[in-house]
This record gives sequence, structure tokens and C-alpha cells, in this order.
Amino acid sequence: MASIKERSGSYQITVSLGRDIYGKKLIETISYTPDPALTPKKRQKAVEEFARQFEANIKNGIAMDGRKITLKEFTDRWFREYAPQKLQPGTVEKYKTELDEKILPVIGHLKLSELRPATLNSTFAAMTKDGARKDGKPGGYSRATIKKTQDVLSSVLRTAVEWEIIEKNPMDKVRSVGECAADKVEFFTPEQAATFLDYIEQPYKVKTKGHKRTDDTGIDYTVGDYERTKEIPEQIRVLFNLAIYGGLRKGELLALEWSDIDFENDTVTVSKAVSVVAGQQIVKEPKTKTSRRTVAIPHFLTQRIKAMKHERLKYRLSVGDYWQGAEWLFIQDNGKQMSYSTPYSAFQDTIARYNEDKKPDEQLPAIPFHGLRHTSATLLIASKQDVRTVSARLGHAQASTTMNIYAHALQETDRKAVGALESMLVKHA
Repeated sequence: MASIKERSGSYQITVSLGRDIYGKKLIETISYTPDPALTPKKRQKAVEEFARQFEANIKNGIAMDGRKITLKEFTDRWFREYAPQKLQPGTVEKYKTELDEKILPVIGHLKLSELRPATLNSTFAAMTKDGARKDGKPGGYSRATIKKTQDVLSSVLRTAVEWEIIEKNPMDKVRSVGECAADKVEFFTPEQAATFLDYIEQPYKVKTKGHKRTDDTGIDYTVGDYERTKEIPEQIRVLFNLAIYGGLRKGELLALEWSDIDFENDTVTVSKAVSVVAGQQIVKEPKTKTSRRTVAIPHFLTQRIKAMKHERLKYRLSVGDYWQGAEWLFIQDNGKQMSYSTPYSAFQDTIARYNEDKKPDEQLPAIPFHGLRHTSATLLIASKQDVRTVSARLGHAQASTTMNIYAHALQETDRKAVGALESMLVKHA
């Protein structure tokens, strides 16, 4: 049993591990200072719980001392004891990939106390050099990728501070080689967005070259070149519209059910999201608490969703036992939830088809599907909507996040604002 001694508001906790082969007593000690705002009874309970956990860790071979535990040992423990309770499964997998591929092979052997800012700066600087990439591509990692890796390591080491294994997070003094998120934001301009939304409503032609066929009697025959007129499926058009008008993430869109649509008030409620974990598509809680939100959409879009629901019911009855789905808005042909890769591929196919016969200066940029969410936010800010309103629509935890990501739109709004002031105040000859 761990012994506890109070020393001027803090507590020294000692765990005995018996004696070594020479008869020397083996002990581990640690100091713990509970929250002074706690009542005496709660403070005592907190100390006892900390002592119990410390003793368990010691006897499990994990000393809570940054001088003795390596980064690899600590991350192993972090993934066992912290990550499953605090993070979504998909996030845990991403964190593990970042650490296993980029950090632990290089500095995983170092004790936590040896993780100095200078050491970490050198590690991240090396990631920019040619040959650093694990995928074999030339050059180093992008600054944005390195910033993501820094954020993961900082989060893990922050827990080490909370558990009092180390006193300070060395990542706090590491130079950020990341670039502003706005530099990586890809989006449509207002003109491009309008062009895209108009284009997806138009039928398009598909040319097929002549080829051989076999009739019902087994006789081969040849058909010449021919052309078919097709349309983008209505659910894909609705998906694109919701991404732009609602600013929803891909996973949030795929998790929508009919019950999430308020047909009377023209709103969409985000209460869950789809992610892929270990190759499996799962529905989970939203990314953050603020991701759970209700967003207004245009009335015309609500009406389209209502019409889609009516058509879906008729389709469901027509396919009978082939139907395997639930109440998802966006589906595969058997009613199951739309595949996670479909929005991206459908979007890229649409952009490529539009650009096929256009001059370079008339083409739409091949932005990622997430760029539709960026387009929504950028256009709202550019139209002088309050940043807090935009932030709430996007489900950001803080308005500062929105301001950092969409600095380009804020700067443009600022330029327009000063132009308006100039036109009002400057006297022209």
C-alpha cells in the first residue's frame, strides 16, 4: 500500500517495491498537489485516488517519472488509458498513424525528460528534407502536414503534464513550421459556385464508341458510335447543394436521416457523422459538442429533399426484398448508406466533365469535396455575415477557429469595408 505524507499543502506518495539482490530498498516517490479549492474531504479522496493509480502504474512497470519512461512507453499507455475514453475511434487511428510513422521511429526511444524544444525542432525540421516521406515521393512533408503531426504530439504530451509525469509540455516552445490554414483552403468564388450549381442541373451527353454485341440467339453484331443523354442523380445534386448551402462536412452529410430535416422550418439538424475506422464505415457522435447543431437551408432545397423522400418511398416499394437500408438521405441502390468515397468521386467526375471542353481560363478548379464547405463559409463571410454566426453554422468550437481558417475572406471583407469608408469620406474634386 502506498504511503502518503502531507507537506505544506502537497503530498509525497511513496510506493515500496521490496529490495534488490543487494538488499537495497526499492522505492518510487512522487509529489502531488490537489486542487486547493476542494473541500478537505474531496481533497483527501483525490489524494488517495492519485496514490492508488500511482501504485498501480508502478507495479505495472510504468513509473510516472519523465526521467524513466520513454516516449514510446508513454504513448502506448496513452492509447490504452486515455485515447479510447476521450477521442473518437477514427481520431485515435489517425493519431496512432501520425506517431507510428513520423515520430516514434525517430525519437520514441527518448525519455520524456529528454524531449527538449531544441530536439523537437530538429526532428520537425528534418521532416521537410528530401527522403523524409514514407511514401517514397520526392521532397519532404508539407508544412501543413508537419503542423498536424506537431498538434498530435503536443496533445499527447499535454496529457503527460496533466498526469504530472513531466512539468511542462516541450511542444509549447517548438517553432511552428505549419502554415496558416487559410493558405490551404480551396474553394469556389461566387461566380464559380453559381456556375457549378447551374451546371449540375443540366443534362449531359455521353459518347460511346462502336462495339460488338451478342443478341439473344447468340449471333454477334456491331453497333456504331452513339450518344446518350444523362443527368446527375437527384440525390447527388441535393448532396452538392447541402454541402454549399449548409456548410456540412462529408461525414455529417452521409449520416443524415429524414428525421434530421425539419420540412416546416427549413432546417437540418446535425447529430451524428460517418467515419471510416479500420476499413469499416461507422456512424458516430459529431466531431465536437459544437458540431451538434441545427442549420437553416433555403426553402427550395427543403422542397427538393421532400420530393426526393417521396420518390425514395416509391423506389423502395419497387425493389422489394432488394432493399437493405434504413432512413438515410443518401444511399446506395440497395438502400444502404452511401459509400464514404462516393461524394468525392462524384464531385471530381462532375468537375472533370465540365472542364472537358473548356479553355483553361474557363475551367472550374478541381477543389476537394471539402472545398464546398469552405466555399459556403467563404461566401458567407464575404457577404458580411457575422463571424460568430458563420462559426456556429460550421460547428466550430470557437469563432477564432473560423477567423484563422478563413482569414482570406476576412481580409477581402476588410478591403471592401475600407473602400466603402473611402467612398463616403473622401471628397473628390
